[in-house]
Amino acid sequence: MSVPHPQHRPAADATRATAAPVRSDATPGVHVPGLHATGDPVNGAPATGWTVATALPVSYRVRFTPGVLDPGNPALARAGGPPGRRLVVVDARVHQLHGHRLRRYLEAQGVEHETHVLLAHEQVKTMDAVFRVADRMDSFGISRRGEPVIAIGGGVLTDVVGLACSLYRRSTPFVRVPTTLIGLVDAGVGAKTGVNHGRHKNRLGSYHPAVDTLLDPAFLATLERRHIGNGLAEILKVALIKDEGLFRLLERHGRTLLDTNFQSPGAGPAVLGRAVHGMLQELQPNLWEHRLERLMDYGHSFSPTVEMRALPELLHGEAVCVDMALTTVVARRRGLLDAGQTKRVLRLMRRLELPVWHPLMEPVTLGEALADTVRHRDGRQRLPLPRGIGAGVFVDDLDAPELADAAARLRTWTTAGATAALRGSGTRA
Repeated sequence: MSVPHPQHRPAADATRATAAPVRSDATPGVHVPGLHATGDPVNGAPATGWTVATALPVSYRVRFTPGVLDPGNPALARAGGPPGRRLVVVDARVHQLHGHRLRRYLEAQGVEHETHVLLAHEQVKTMDAVFRVADRMDSFGISRRGEPVIAIGGGVLTDVVGLACSLYRRSTPFVRVPTTLIGLVDAGVGAKTGVNHGRHKNRLGSYHPAVDTLLDPAFLATLERRHIGNGLAEILKVALIKDEGLFRLLERHGRTLLDTNFQSPGAGPAVLGRAVHGMLQELQPNLWEHRLERLMDYGHSFSPTVEMRALPELLHGEAVCVDMALTTVVARRRGLLDAGQTKRVLRLMRRLELPVWHPLMEPVTLGEALADTVRHRDGRQRLPLPRGIGAGVFVDDLDAPELADAAARLRTWTTAGATAALRGSGTRA
């Protein structure tokens, strides 16, 4: 599966495709590829300003690659370019579990390499980690284009390495091998990199997709049960907001996938394939987020603030699920979901052993979270809500009383185990 990356097309090709003579007839605000000048410097009229407009071809690959560390499988050694030298950055826990296999693989494939083991979790997802990766890139003497860095680990690790590569010489290619479920279906397949800054999640970052992402579900076999649930939350996000068929698969098979770490024959490939496809289908037309109404922001309006304030109590997917539970109740109040659909959603969250409530879901924190989201979305809420199961709408009019009421209803349901608080819908549709 491919979506728009600059490193697959030589810069010279991009120049030939977009270069144009200096012109003085450009319409203000219309960016036709080329160089446009006010005035006519070629014929003697001094130029007083220029507009440079260019189009950058972008493509990158995401592919399922079973047996990625099988010594006879050349996929990783050849990912992102011809075999050669590689700096490999690997998560400390992954190295503990799979470091011997990684070493045998690289030796069998004849890859000259250095391995940098990095402790990677949300509390150390900072610029310090990025600088450590950049230092190793520098000491390794990595070339600018022909020696992509290999990042092996979860979403935190791939985010850190991706940001380091976007900064090092302004653009160094890298290859991702996600080893967590949330990495396989979410963090490892898009274009964004980022680290936390202050109390803010992913406040510093860039758009710099890996040239190649290799997905091997076998890594999930050693994942802790809670981290399988963490990734299932992001799969549930795709299901609720865009894919009713995926939701039904999770209802039927989600608990088995949780119990077996996606290793038993059955629905696993279909669930993973639909989740990745749905994610990329939404990202591809808007990879740089020029449009700020994004379905994949569902579950990410209140969760960034809640997650950072709850650290280390909540994992990312768990915070997303709490956010989705709250906005499910908001959607129910507005008549966007009926009582039966609401029960199905909250029941499935519980069946996947995901939290639907946290003490931080109180009016002050939720109000501050919404205010930060409005700033992030350029002055508007652009809040995704489910419309039924498998579709979504955007709203801009959520106010404090409605938010507080939804949180109170959700808490009542959670603490009392009752659904009576969810039966009534509000007057707004």
